[in-house]
Amino acid sequence: MNREEIIEKLKPIVEPFVNDEEAFANLTDKTNFITDLNINSANLVDIILDVEDAFSIVIDNESMEKMTDIENTIAIIQTKQAEK
Repeated sequence: MNREEIIEKLKPIVEPFVNDEEAFANLTDKTNFITDLNINSANLVDIILDVEDAFSIVIDNESMEKMTDIENTIAIIQTKQAEK
């Protein structure tokens, strides 16, 4: 799955938790979930669980801690899918 496909699949997962619609509309690889989209850490856990379901992967704690922005999230999803 390429970056664009992953981003399109991520958007509906992330959107319900976004508190900055303008930042979400201008989403890039560098968009940070907490500082740019104003998503709190509890909701970030919900997003990670939804990502696991949507992409049929298991995300370990070490990877979870790195999922702070779109770029890292895409990299982790691609790595976990390659491991399957």
